[in-house]
Amino acid sequence: MEDELFPRPPAEIAPGAVHVPGWLDPPAQRRLLDACRQWARPPAGLRTVRMPSGGEMSVRTVCLGWHWFPYGYARTVVDGDGAPVKPFPPWLDELARAGVERAYGAAVPDSEPYDIALVNFYDSAAKMGLHRDSDEKSGAPVVSLSLGDTCVFRFGNTHGRTRPWTDVELRSGDLFVFGGPSRPAYHGVPRTFPGTAPPELGLKGRVNVTLRVSGL
Repeated sequence: MEDELFPRPPAEIAPGAVHVPGWLDPPAQRRLLDACRQWARPPAGLRTVRMPSGGEMSVRTVCLGWHWFPYGYARTVVDGDGAPVKPFPPWLDELARAGVERAYGAAVPDSEPYDIALVNFYDSAAKMGLHRDSDEKSGAPVVSLSLGDTCVFRFGNTHGRTRPWTDVELRSGDLFVFGGPSRPAYHGVPRTFPGTAPPELGLKGRVNVTLRVSGL
C-alpha cells in the first residue's frame, strides 16, 4: 500500500532469498487471479493432495506444465482424474524471469524456460508444513507470487525443519524469489490471516503461484 505509515522495502531474507513487497499492482493481481480461476476448473483442476502416509494436505492445488505429486512430476494427473496436465503459458515464463530480474537486479542465471506452475489455494484453516522444493532437476530460482489474504511465510535453513528461520509477512501482490544457496531451503506457511485480501479482488482466501524450472 502506497499510503502505509511504514513502507515495506525489498529485503534479502537469506543469501539468494529476496522479498519484494507489492510487486504486482492491482490490475496485474486481478489478471493473474482470473487466470487461476480458469486453471482451477476440471479436467486436471484444483485437487486435494494425498500424501503417501495417507494424510491430506490442507491446501488445494492445480498444476501447469508438469503435474506435481508426492514426490515427482508427470504429464497427467496421476493422483487425480488422470487428465493431461494443463499447459504452461509462455507469459508465465516471462513473468517469472521479470520477477527474478527485479529481485536480483540481473536476468535469471539459467537458460531453460520456466515450465512448472503450482497454484495453491489456502482457505482460512490451511497451512503448509516446512518442506523444500527438491523434485526439480534444475537449480533455477523459485518465484513465488501471493494473491489474496496475508500469510506468515516461514523461510528456514537448508539443513532441516528446525530453527533458525525467518517469518515474513506476504501480502497480496508480493514477490518472493529464492535461488542460489537458498534454493534448497525449507519453507512453509504456518498461518494465514482471513479477511485481509484486497476487497477489489473478490477473493476469500489466499492463492500462491509458484513458478519453477523443471530441468526434466
